Amino acid sequence: KNNNKDKIIQEDINVVDIIDSNLNIYFIDVGQADCVLIQNDNENMLIDAGNNEDGEKIVKYLKQLGITNFKYIVGTHPHEDHIGGLDNLIKEFNIEEILLPNAYTTTKTFEDILTSIEDKKMNFTVPEIDSELTLGESKIKVLYTGDNPTDLNDASIVLRLDFGSNSFLFTGDATEKVEKQIINKDLKVDVYKVAHHGSSYSNSDIFLEKVKPTYGIISCGKDNSYGHPHKEVIERLNKRKVKLYRTDELGTVLVVSDGTDIEISNFKTDTNGD
Repeated sequence: KNNNKDKIIQEDINVVDIIDSNLNIYFIDVGQADCVLIQNDNENMLIDAGNNEDGEKIVKYLKQLGITNFKYIVGTHPHEDHIGGLDNLIKEFNIEEILLPNAYTTTKTFEDILTSIEDKKMNFTVPEIDSELTLGESKIKVLYTGDNPTDLNDASIVLRLDFGSNSFLFTGDATEKVEKQIINKDLKVDVYKVAHHGSSYSNSDIFLEKVKPTYGIISCGKDNSYGHPHKEVIERLNKRKVKLYRTDELGTVLVVSDGTDIEISNFKTDTNGD
């Protein structure tokens, strides 16, 4: 009987291990903004943090998920719809490393982030192109980071994540100009977070032909004033039979990978401060 009991306990442990070893990527619904949570092997990473008014709601949601610390927090570029809630997160969580591009702006939003970093007695890191990060069992490569002061979108940190045989691409708001600069890199992925909320200034035909994603995730707000995602981008993605998931239609989108297979689900979260 004891042997059987031990066997049951061991099986339970293995089930937990399998769940913990999955890669979970939450494309959090923050309206016309970006916020992506990545988890693997009890390590957490956040790419962007919505608008200013989303910050408190994002913090609350992350705490509901049981998160207390982050290995990395990335602000892809200093526009408010990507870094607005970062100061809230820096104040509320333990963070090992904060990654920002070498691009500065004089907005209060950006200054609030610098103040929160200083208050925490931390510094931020400007990642180097082709440098590599690890999150649990996943490998993350920095494909690009810029310092364009006239177009902050083109300062965006671009990241490729590989986990087992599955791959993911995050390009912030990088435009076609950046796409041309990285076109010869290894871009083919399973899941592509469609650049710049589906803007036609990004997501060029030649770039999408290299990325060849199976799934595309679009983070944008309902009836936003920019018209994102642009019709021509949807047409380019549909032409390639990319299966699309939009936060304005579905809420938060969760992508789960076991290193071989990908499952995608969606649900509503109280994370949009609009």
